[in-house]
Amino acid sequence: MRRTDTCGGLGESDIGRRVCLQGWVRFSRDHGGVAFIDLADRYGITQVVFDPEDVPEGSDAPAIAEAVRGFSRESAVSVDGVVRRRVPGTEDPRNPTGAVEVLILKAEVLNRSAAPPFELGDQKEGVLPNEDTRMRYRYLDLRRTEMIRALEFRCRFTSLCRGYLESKGFLEIETPILARSTPEGARDYIVPSRLHPGSFYALPQSPQLFKQLLMVGGADRYYQVARCFRDEDSRKDRQPEFTQLDVEMSFVESERDIQDLFEGLVSHLWRGLYGEEIETPFPRIGYREAMERFGSDKPDMRYGLEFKALTEAVRGAGYEIFKRILAAGGVVAGMRIEAPLAERIGRNGVDRYIAFAKKAGLGGLTWMRCENGRLESNIAKYFSPETLDSIKSALGAEEGDLVFLIAGPWKSTYEGGGALRRKLAEDLDLVPRDRHQFFWLVDCPMYEVDPVSGKRDAFHHPFVLPVENPDGSVGGACFDLCLDGNELGSGSLRIHRPEVQREVFKSLGMSDEKIERDFGFFMEALGYGAPPHGGMALGIDRFVSILLGRESIRDVIAFPKNKKAVSLLDGSPERVDDAKLEELQIMSLSIEGLGPTDGDGEA
Repeated sequence: MRRTDTCGGLGESDIGRRVCLQGWVRFSRDHGGVAFIDLADRYGITQVVFDPEDVPEGSDAPAIAEAVRGFSRESAVSVDGVVRRRVPGTEDPRNPTGAVEVLILKAEVLNRSAAPPFELGDQKEGVLPNEDTRMRYRYLDLRRTEMIRALEFRCRFTSLCRGYLESKGFLEIETPILARSTPEGARDYIVPSRLHPGSFYALPQSPQLFKQLLMVGGADRYYQVARCFRDEDSRKDRQPEFTQLDVEMSFVESERDIQDLFEGLVSHLWRGLYGEEIETPFPRIGYREAMERFGSDKPDMRYGLEFKALTEAVRGAGYEIFKRILAAGGVVAGMRIEAPLAERIGRNGVDRYIAFAKKAGLGGLTWMRCENGRLESNIAKYFSPETLDSIKSALGAEEGDLVFLIAGPWKSTYEGGGALRRKLAEDLDLVPRDRHQFFWLVDCPMYEVDPVSGKRDAFHHPFVLPVENPDGSVGGACFDLCLDGNELGSGSLRIHRPEVQREVFKSLGMSDEKIERDFGFFMEALGYGAPPHGGMALGIDRFVSILLGRESIRDVIAFPKNKKAVSLLDGSPERVDDAKLEELQIMSLSIEGLGPTDGDGEA
């Protein structure tokens, strides 16, 4: 290999050495016949110089000059030369190699580049081209420092995860990518079988069933950096294909067994990535408490703006809207915005938040200000002085504070309030950028009821072990690990007895015939001495993007799909030849007038 060093590794200790660097021409400048080139690779940038007055005797100066003239931007080149100190006053302290440069003694263009469609040098925020352009030329976008650093960070992250789990006796085991379609919440990606016309595989939404079967098989402690697929709308934290750290372990006795393992994993990651210790154990907060305090089951608890229950405080109020809501079994809650911040929200600002609340699913937003020792607003007349004092006391409102009240059905009201809380925190710049907060969401329900259809669905999935919650309701032995307002992953104890699994399936509306058709193989396996077991999965894309402060998981994935689940790089999804469809005995969609779709999903 000709390359002796990387473009990020040279320093003052290398002065006088003969080296060979290979990389891409990032920038080139000509100063009176002296060429200065920034040569870049994955590791950094080194300045290389061609000075015709400084070419040693015996070197072919014309040949070097000719090669350097061919150094167009982003061309791959090779340079042999001698490391020397930069001229005093020209050092670049921002660059690790900024104290030295390489005097070119030999140069070669390895592959000339076309003019790049956008600037690849380090860019200030907001200067980058639009995301679709970056996706279209992703192989060029990856040359940017922040992109390659993200992939390096991700590599260290997964390597540390593997090392930790293997030190705990876990085996990395691959599970099938082609499997049967089972109902797991999202839509499956379906793959037709050529050898079995009319039959289909599904790409896994998760390795859930197979990792449980591994526990039946005695694998005892399993993990996998698993590729998963879900046919759902793409968002900044969603992709059609994603990667999760998937873990399952046998003979666990409580959720704490799994939580303790993952707290150890996060601590190991923190030491490996940052050289710091992280405080454990993580706080634990119940599902209902999280909703009623923060309006979310994955709240960002690094700032205030908490809700307080006001249902009883306003029960006797003459405010007709609240009377109707309470009569229907709804709730009323309030949030206090302290005076220094409240001063930034004028009357027009209040109106904007009222409009936002309506879009967030709230019927509206009631507001009051604490002035002259009491709560004042255009609706204060509908509340007795005693009720206003009760609201003020419950919220701890003080002079100059602004109070928002939300009301309606329990779940939709708190969810809408959570959206309002996040909006206020962003607008008032309350979200800290220099610290993280992990916590466990616990005491989760076993089921959720769709408010429209009335259909009962599993809160996590139908393989969670049912338990009794502290309030006497039927809960699931399941939990979430959350970070800075994001769910990183979910875990649970699993059902390991077939009779219990059958009852849970039936509680979700499945008939015996459907249970046998979709899960017969799994039910049979549980009957062969399945041990008590449980596990968890962490979203690697999401976790890494949060740690790197990226707005979208697309910025930590090498080749992601865009917002419309389209790969602009290779043009997928795309139609295939009719001949391939005929092999699969699938009817062609080549109808006259119906052409292939473009990136916007329109023909």
